[in-house]
Amino acid sequence: FPILHSYFRSSCSWRVRIAFALKGIDYDQVPVNLIKDGGLQHTEQYKAVNPMQQVPALQIDGLTLSQSLAMIEYIDETRPGPRLLPDDPKERAQVRMISDLIASGIQPLQNLYVIQKCGTDKVQWAQHFISRGFEGLEQILKQTAGKYCVGDEISMADICLVPQVYNAERFKVDMEKYPTIKMINQTLVEVEAFRASHPSCQPDTPDDLRA
Repeated sequence: FPILHSYFRSSCSWRVRIAFALKGIDYDQVPVNLIKDGGLQHTEQYKAVNPMQQVPALQIDGLTLSQSLAMIEYIDETRPGPRLLPDDPKERAQVRMISDLIASGIQPLQNLYVIQKCGTDKVQWAQHFISRGFEGLEQILKQTAGKYCVGDEISMADICLVPQVYNAERFKVDMEKYPTIKMINQTLVEVEAFRASHPSCQPDTPDDLRA
């Protein structure tokens, strides 16, 4: 089985869990608690797995991968099941653009490490950067969306969208301003792969946060 080093609430870890669920792939999870004892990602043992001291890390086919989008593309290219990147080059470019916009342009600015370092009002900080990103994303999705982010097939873009909306809701971002994002998210959260991989039902989810 592939081994995913993961944290229940990490949106990057959740992306990979969704990809595995969509493909119907069994894997083992090794929880890495980002809070306990100053963060278990900083241990020498974990640094040997991922020198960036971040989750997720994926051990698969004799490889150790960091970076969730690289993992998703590798899973897509090496495993059967529904395609997570479209065959059409234009649609594939759109999927990568949306995925990168979230994974590079929004999520890192409100992740745990950055928020711990920013020293200002953490909620206000997160709201600012998520809202700023969502304003651009909303305009892009108006051009690309069908039922999902790009057309009518679930793709890597959708895999990135749902964890980011979950973060936005945690930080009390007003989702009414982003009707396209909200509509796509509402459709996706009903899909079994997204529900099964949700932070509320992982092996390391604390009891008080379990669904």
